[in-house]
Amino acid sequence: MILTSRIDRLLSPKFYFPLILLIAALLLSLWLPPFLLHVAIMIVLFSYLGIAWNILCGYTGKLGWGHAAFFGIGAYTSTALYIFYKVSPWIGMVFGAMFAAAYGAICGVFCFRFRLGGHYLVIATIALAEVVRVVFINWADMGGAWGLLLPVVPDSWFEFQFHTTRIPYFFIALALLLMVLYVEIKLVNSKLGYYFISIKDDEGMAESLGINTFKYKVIAMVISAALTAFGGTFYAQYVLYISPETVMPLSLSTDILIGAVVGGMGTIAGPIIGAVIIQLIHEFTRAYIGRAGLDYVVAGTIMVLIALLRPHGVIEWVERMYNKIIGLLPSIAGEEIS
Repeated sequence: MILTSRIDRLLSPKFYFPLILLIAALLLSLWLPPFLLHVAIMIVLFSYLGIAWNILCGYTGKLGWGHAAFFGIGAYTSTALYIFYKVSPWIGMVFGAMFAAAYGAICGVFCFRFRLGGHYLVIATIALAEVVRVVFINWADMGGAWGLLLPVVPDSWFEFQFHTTRIPYFFIALALLLMVLYVEIKLVNSKLGYYFISIKDDEGMAESLGINTFKYKVIAMVISAALTAFGGTFYAQYVLYISPETVMPLSLSTDILIGAVVGGMGTIAGPIIGAVIIQLIHEFTRAYIGRAGLDYVVAGTIMVLIALLRPHGVIEWVERMYNKIIGLLPSIAGEEIS
Protein backbone atom coordinates (compact mmCIF):
# COMPACT_ATOMS: atom_id res chain seq x y z
CA MET A 1 0.00 0.00 0.00
CA ILE A 2 2.79 2.41 0.90
CA LEU A 3 4.72 1.49 -2.27
CA THR A 4 1.62 2.05 -4.41
CA SER A 5 1.06 5.44 -2.80
CA ARG A 6 4.66 6.49 -3.51
CA ILE A 7 4.46 5.33 -7.13
CA ASP A 8 1.20 7.26 -7.64
CA ARG A 9 2.89 10.34 -6.23
CA LEU A 10 5.82 9.99 -8.63
CA LEU A 11 3.41 9.64 -11.58
CA SER A 12 1.49 12.76 -10.65
CA PRO A 13 2.02 16.10 -12.47
CA LYS A 14 3.45 17.65 -9.28
CA PHE A 15 6.47 15.38 -9.73
CA TYR A 16 6.89 14.73 -13.44
CA PHE A 17 6.08 18.27 -14.63
CA PRO A 18 8.99 20.00 -12.81
CA LEU A 19 11.21 17.05 -13.82
CA ILE A 20 10.31 17.66 -17.48
CA LEU A 21 11.09 21.36 -17.05
CA LEU A 22 14.49 20.54 -15.54
CA ILE A 23 15.37 18.10 -18.34
CA ALA A 24 14.26 20.66 -20.95
CA ALA A 25 16.47 23.32 -19.33
CA LEU A 26 19.45 20.93 -19.33
CA LEU A 27 18.98 20.06 -22.99
CA LEU A 28 18.42 23.69 -23.96
CA SER A 29 21.69 24.72 -22.29
CA LEU A 30 23.60 22.52 -24.76
CA TRP A 31 22.47 24.68 -27.71
CA LEU A 32 22.43 28.15 -26.21
CA PRO A 33 24.73 30.75 -27.83
CA PRO A 34 27.55 32.01 -25.55
CA PHE A 35 25.80 35.17 -24.35
CA LEU A 36 22.54 33.41 -23.45
CA LEU A 37 24.50 30.64 -21.76
CA HIS A 38 26.25 33.30 -19.67
CA VAL A 39 22.85 34.76 -18.76
CA ALA A 40 21.64 31.29 -17.76
CA ILE A 41 24.73 30.79 -15.56
CA MET A 42 24.15 34.14 -13.84
CA ILE A 43 20.50 33.27 -13.24
CA VAL A 44 21.43 29.94 -11.65
CA LEU A 45 24.26 31.49 -9.60
CA PHE A 46 22.09 34.29 -8.20
CA SER A 47 19.27 31.82 -7.56
CA TYR A 48 21.76 29.92 -5.42
CA LEU A 49 22.96 33.08 -3.65
CA GLY A 50 19.39 34.27 -3.11
CA ILE A 51 18.49 31.01 -1.37
CA ALA A 52 21.63 31.23 0.80
CA TRP A 53 20.62 34.78 1.78
CA ASN A 54 17.02 33.64 2.31
CA ILE A 55 18.06 31.11 4.96
CA LEU A 56 19.08 33.99 7.22
CA CYS A 57 16.87 36.86 6.18
CA GLY A 58 13.80 35.13 4.79
CA TYR A 59 13.25 32.65 7.61
CA THR A 60 14.48 34.58 10.66
CA GLY A 61 13.28 37.95 9.35
CA LYS A 62 16.64 39.61 10.10
CA LEU A 63 17.52 41.70 7.05
CA GLY A 64 21.24 41.60 6.25
CA TRP A 65 22.82 43.69 3.50
CA GLY A 66 26.41 42.51 3.70
CA HIS A 67 26.59 39.10 2.04
CA ALA A 68 29.15 40.42 -0.45
CA ALA A 69 31.72 39.99 2.36
CA PHE A 70 31.04 36.25 2.60
CA PHE A 71 31.04 35.96 -1.19
CA GLY A 72 34.38 37.77 -1.37
CA ILE A 73 35.95 35.70 1.41
CA GLY A 74 35.04 32.53 -0.48
CA ALA A 75 36.48 33.94 -3.73
CA TYR A 76 39.73 35.17 -2.18
CA THR A 77 40.35 32.07 -0.06
CA SER A 78 40.13 29.58 -2.92
CA THR A 79 42.02 31.88 -5.29
CA ALA A 80 44.88 32.54 -2.86
CA LEU A 81 45.22 28.85 -1.99
CA TYR A 82 45.35 28.00 -5.69
CA ILE A 83 47.84 30.70 -6.69
CA PHE A 84 50.23 30.45 -3.73
CA TYR A 85 49.93 26.77 -2.70
CA LYS A 86 48.48 25.03 -5.79
CA VAL A 87 45.49 23.78 -3.78
CA SER A 88 42.61 22.69 -6.00
CA PRO A 89 39.74 25.22 -6.04
CA TRP A 90 37.39 22.41 -5.00
CA ILE A 91 39.31 22.10 -1.73
CA GLY A 92 39.72 25.88 -1.52
CA MET A 93 35.97 26.17 -1.80
CA VAL A 94 35.58 24.26 1.47
CA PHE A 95 38.19 26.41 3.24
CA GLY A 96 36.47 29.54 1.90
CA ALA A 97 33.18 28.37 3.39
CA MET A 98 34.90 27.73 6.73
CA PHE A 99 36.47 31.22 6.85
CA ALA A 100 33.19 32.83 5.77
CA ALA A 101 31.32 30.87 8.44
CA ALA A 102 33.80 32.07 11.07
CA TYR A 103 33.34 35.69 9.96
CA GLY A 104 29.59 35.11 9.86
CA ALA A 105 29.73 33.97 13.47
CA ILE A 106 31.64 37.14 14.42
CA CYS A 107 29.08 39.29 12.58
CA GLY A 108 26.21 37.38 14.17
CA VAL A 109 27.57 37.75 17.69
CA PHE A 110 28.22 41.46 17.16
CA CYS A 111 24.82 42.21 15.61
CA PHE A 112 22.56 39.93 17.62
CA ARG A 113 24.23 40.32 21.02
CA PHE A 114 23.21 43.98 20.86
CA ARG A 115 19.77 42.96 19.49
CA LEU A 116 20.13 45.02 16.36
CA GLY A 117 17.14 44.91 14.06
CA GLY A 118 15.46 46.79 11.24
CA HIS A 119 17.53 49.55 9.65
CA TYR A 120 20.15 49.31 12.45
CA LEU A 121 20.92 45.73 11.41
CA VAL A 122 21.07 46.78 7.76
CA ILE A 123 23.58 49.53 8.57
CA ALA A 124 25.66 47.20 10.76
CA THR A 125 25.88 44.46 8.11
CA ILE A 126 26.81 47.01 5.44
CA ALA A 127 29.53 48.41 7.73
CA LEU A 128 30.94 44.96 8.53
CA ALA A 129 31.05 44.09 4.82
CA GLU A 130 32.79 47.38 4.03
CA VAL A 131 35.41 46.63 6.71
CA VAL A 132 36.31 43.42 4.86
CA ARG A 133 36.41 45.21 1.50
CA VAL A 134 38.72 47.95 2.82
CA VAL A 135 41.02 45.36 4.44
CA PHE A 136 41.44 43.59 1.10
CA ILE A 137 41.95 46.87 -0.76
CA ASN A 138 44.95 47.55 1.51
CA TRP A 139 46.22 43.95 1.69
CA ALA A 140 49.20 43.99 -0.68
CA ASP A 141 49.82 40.23 -0.54
CA MET A 142 46.27 39.71 -1.85
CA GLY A 143 46.76 42.08 -4.76
CA GLY A 144 45.42 45.16 -3.00
CA ALA A 145 43.03 47.23 -5.05
CA TRP A 146 44.29 45.52 -8.25
CA GLY A 147 43.09 42.12 -7.12
CA LEU A 148 44.27 38.69 -8.20
CA LEU A 149 44.43 37.16 -11.67
CA LEU A 150 44.15 33.38 -11.78
CA PRO A 151 46.64 31.59 -14.06
CA VAL A 152 44.95 30.19 -17.15
CA VAL A 153 45.44 26.43 -17.60
CA PRO A 154 43.98 23.90 -20.06
CA ASP A 155 40.44 22.69 -19.48
CA SER A 156 40.42 20.60 -16.33
CA TRP A 157 37.87 19.53 -13.76
CA PHE A 158 40.60 19.38 -11.13
CA GLU A 159 41.69 22.94 -11.91
CA PHE A 160 38.04 24.07 -12.18
CA GLN A 161 38.66 25.81 -15.52
CA PHE A 162 36.86 25.42 -18.85
CA HIS A 163 37.65 27.58 -21.88
CA THR A 164 36.35 25.77 -24.96
CA THR A 165 32.78 25.92 -23.64
CA ARG A 166 30.95 27.36 -20.64
CA ILE A 167 28.55 24.43 -20.39
CA PRO A 168 30.46 22.76 -17.49
CA TYR A 169 30.09 25.99 -15.49
CA PHE A 170 26.33 25.84 -16.05
CA PHE A 171 26.10 22.29 -14.76
CA ILE A 172 28.31 23.06 -11.75
CA ALA A 173 26.15 26.08 -10.90
CA LEU A 174 23.04 23.93 -11.31
CA ALA A 175 24.50 21.29 -8.99
CA LEU A 176 25.15 24.01 -6.38
CA LEU A 177 21.56 25.23 -6.78
CA LEU A 178 20.11 21.75 -6.32
CA MET A 179 22.36 21.26 -3.29
CA VAL A 180 21.25 24.47 -1.60
CA LEU A 181 17.60 23.70 -2.42
CA TYR A 182 17.98 20.36 -0.68
CA VAL A 183 19.60 22.04 2.32
CA GLU A 184 16.85 24.65 2.45
CA ILE A 185 14.01 22.12 2.26
CA LYS A 186 15.55 19.88 4.92
CA LEU A 187 16.25 22.91 7.10
CA VAL A 188 12.77 24.40 6.83
CA ASN A 189 11.19 21.08 7.79
CA SER A 190 13.49 20.52 10.76
CA LYS A 191 13.37 21.71 14.36
CA LEU A 192 16.04 24.28 13.51
CA GLY A 193 13.87 25.69 10.73
CA TYR A 194 10.89 25.93 13.06
CA TYR A 195 13.03 27.93 15.48
CA PHE A 196 14.06 30.28 12.67
CA ILE A 197 10.44 30.87 11.63
CA SER A 198 9.33 31.39 15.23
CA ILE A 199 11.95 34.14 15.54
CA LYS A 200 10.55 35.80 12.44
CA ASP A 201 6.94 35.51 13.58
CA ASP A 202 7.39 36.72 17.16
CA GLU A 203 10.86 36.80 18.71
CA GLY A 204 9.57 37.78 22.15
CA MET A 205 7.12 34.88 22.19
CA ALA A 206 9.86 32.50 21.03
CA GLU A 207 12.07 33.58 23.93
CA SER A 208 9.21 33.15 26.40
CA LEU A 209 8.91 29.53 25.22
CA GLY A 210 12.57 28.90 26.04
CA ILE A 211 14.11 29.29 22.57
CA ASN A 212 17.60 30.81 22.66
CA THR A 213 16.97 33.31 19.85
CA PHE A 214 20.49 34.72 19.97
CA LYS A 215 22.00 31.27 19.40
CA TYR A 216 19.73 30.41 16.48
CA LYS A 217 20.16 33.77 14.77
CA VAL A 218 23.93 33.27 14.87
CA ILE A 219 23.51 29.73 13.50
CA ALA A 220 21.40 31.10 10.64
CA MET A 221 24.09 33.68 9.89
CA VAL A 222 26.82 31.02 9.87
CA ILE A 223 24.91 28.69 7.52
CA SER A 224 24.05 31.54 5.18
CA ALA A 225 27.64 32.82 5.15
CA ALA A 226 29.17 29.40 4.41
CA LEU A 227 26.78 28.73 1.52
CA THR A 228 27.37 32.20 0.07
CA ALA A 229 31.14 31.57 0.09
CA PHE A 230 30.68 28.55 -2.21
CA GLY A 231 29.18 30.95 -4.75
CA GLY A 232 32.21 33.22 -4.39
CA THR A 233 34.60 30.40 -5.32
CA PHE A 234 32.47 29.48 -8.32
CA TYR A 235 32.46 33.08 -9.55
CA ALA A 236 36.24 33.41 -9.14
CA GLN A 237 36.80 30.31 -11.27
CA TYR A 238 34.24 31.49 -13.80
CA VAL A 239 35.76 34.94 -14.48
CA LEU A 240 39.38 34.08 -13.43
CA TYR A 241 39.88 37.55 -11.93
CA ILE A 242 38.84 38.97 -8.59
CA SER A 243 39.27 42.30 -6.81
CA PRO A 244 37.57 44.00 -3.86
CA GLU A 245 35.47 46.00 -6.32
CA THR A 246 34.24 42.93 -8.20
CA VAL A 247 33.53 40.41 -5.42
CA MET A 248 32.84 42.66 -2.41
CA PRO A 249 30.90 45.76 -3.57
CA LEU A 250 27.69 46.86 -1.90
CA SER A 251 25.96 46.46 -5.27
CA LEU A 252 26.64 42.70 -5.09
CA SER A 253 24.86 42.45 -1.74
CA THR A 254 21.97 44.33 -3.35
CA ASP A 255 21.92 41.94 -6.32
CA ILE A 256 21.79 38.96 -3.97
CA LEU A 257 18.91 40.21 -1.85
CA ILE A 258 16.84 41.94 -4.51
CA GLY A 259 16.08 38.66 -6.26
CA ALA A 260 14.78 37.07 -3.07
CA VAL A 261 12.73 40.15 -2.22
CA VAL A 262 11.18 40.36 -5.69
CA GLY A 263 10.49 36.63 -5.85
CA GLY A 264 9.29 36.21 -2.29
CA MET A 265 11.23 36.14 0.99
CA GLY A 266 10.79 33.12 3.22
CA THR A 267 9.69 30.84 0.38
CA ILE A 268 11.43 27.93 -1.34
CA ALA A 269 11.08 29.06 -4.96
CA GLY A 270 10.91 32.84 -4.43
CA PRO A 271 14.66 33.56 -4.81
CA ILE A 272 14.78 31.51 -8.03
CA ILE A 273 11.84 33.38 -9.58
CA GLY A 274 13.31 36.72 -8.50
CA ALA A 275 16.77 35.85 -9.87
CA VAL A 276 15.25 35.04 -13.27
CA ILE A 277 13.54 38.45 -13.41
CA ILE A 278 16.38 40.56 -12.03
CA GLN A 279 19.27 38.89 -13.86
CA LEU A 280 17.45 39.06 -17.19
CA ILE A 281 17.00 42.80 -16.59
CA HIS A 282 20.64 43.24 -15.54
CA GLU A 283 22.25 41.29 -18.35
CA PHE A 284 20.08 42.50 -21.24
CA THR A 285 20.15 46.12 -20.06
CA ARG A 286 23.95 46.04 -19.86
CA ALA A 287 24.29 44.29 -23.22
CA TYR A 288 21.82 46.26 -25.32
CA ILE A 289 21.53 49.65 -23.61
CA GLY A 290 24.92 49.90 -21.94
CA ARG A 291 24.25 52.89 -19.72
CA ALA A 292 25.97 52.49 -16.35
CA GLY A 293 23.53 52.00 -13.51
CA LEU A 294 20.42 51.84 -15.69
CA ASP A 295 19.91 48.17 -14.85
CA TYR A 296 19.70 49.08 -11.15
CA VAL A 297 17.21 51.86 -11.92
CA VAL A 298 14.98 49.38 -13.75
CA ALA A 299 15.40 46.66 -11.13
CA GLY A 300 14.76 49.12 -8.29
CA THR A 301 11.62 50.42 -9.98
CA ILE A 302 10.32 46.86 -10.39
CA MET A 303 11.08 46.10 -6.73
CA VAL A 304 9.13 49.19 -5.61
CA LEU A 305 6.17 48.26 -7.80
CA ILE A 306 6.16 44.69 -6.52
CA ALA A 307 6.42 45.93 -2.92
CA LEU A 308 3.31 48.02 -3.55
CA LEU A 309 1.32 45.47 -5.56
CA ARG A 310 2.57 42.18 -4.12
CA PRO A 311 4.34 42.72 -0.77
CA HIS A 312 5.08 39.00 -0.48
CA GLY A 313 6.70 38.80 -3.93
CA VAL A 314 5.66 37.64 -7.38
CA ILE A 315 5.63 34.03 -6.20
CA GLU A 316 1.91 34.47 -5.53
CA TRP A 317 1.27 35.03 -9.23
CA VAL A 318 3.63 32.24 -10.29
CA GLU A 319 2.11 29.72 -7.85
CA ARG A 320 -1.38 30.53 -9.11
CA MET A 321 -0.31 30.02 -12.72
CA TYR A 322 1.66 26.86 -11.88
CA ASN A 323 -1.29 25.30 -10.04
CA LYS A 324 -3.56 25.99 -13.02
CA ILE A 325 -1.11 24.19 -15.33
CA ILE A 326 -0.84 21.27 -12.90
CA GLY A 327 -4.62 21.07 -12.75
CA LEU A 328 -4.85 20.65 -16.53
CA LEU A 329 -2.31 17.82 -16.70
CA PRO A 330 -3.35 14.18 -16.27
CA SER A 331 -1.42 11.75 -14.12
CA ILE A 332 0.63 9.20 -16.00
CA ALA A 333 -1.58 6.52 -14.47
CA GLY A 334 -4.48 8.01 -16.43
CA GLU A 335 -6.30 9.77 -13.58
CA GLU A 336 -7.22 13.41 -13.98
CA ILE A 337 -5.79 15.79 -11.43
CA SER A 338 -8.52 17.92 -9.96
